[in-house]
Amino acid sequence: MREIITLQCGECKRRNYTSTRNKKTKTEKLETSKFCPSCRKHTAHKEAK
Repeated sequence: MREIITLQCGECKRRNYTSTRNKKTKTEKLETSKFCPSCRKHTAHKEAK
């Protein structure tokens, strides 16, 4: 079963993106490099609750 997650910027802590992940196969938190519009640069975005 896939669940909807939000991705939070590592620098400004704003929640910019939403994504889905499979709970059964991916148990660790998702972390990707995305563009943050408020920081105006690419930063690490981590999964937020």
